[in-house]
Amino acid sequence: MKIKVFVTLKPGVLDPQGKAIEHALGSLGFEGVGEVRAGKLIEMEVAGDTEDATIDAMCRKLLANTVIENYRIERA
Repeated sequence: MKIKVFVTLKPGVLDPQGKAIEHALGSLGFEGVGEVRAGKLIEMEVAGDTEDATIDAMCRKLLANTVIENYRIERA
C-alpha cells in the first residue's frame, strides 16, 4: 500500500527556506505572494496490513521532528 506523509513546520517556527522562496518569487516578478512555508512530502510503500500505530511511530521516530514539525498521513 502506498502512503504519503506530509511534514510541515509548526506555526511560529521560523522557515528560512520559505522566506527564500518568497523572496525569489518576488525577484522573478511574481507579485502578491506572501507567507511562504516549505515542507516535505514522503511517499513510501508499506505492507497492506501495516497498522496506523506503526506508521505513526515511523513519523514520530524518524520522519518528522515533532518538536518543530507537524505531520499528516494519507493512505493512497
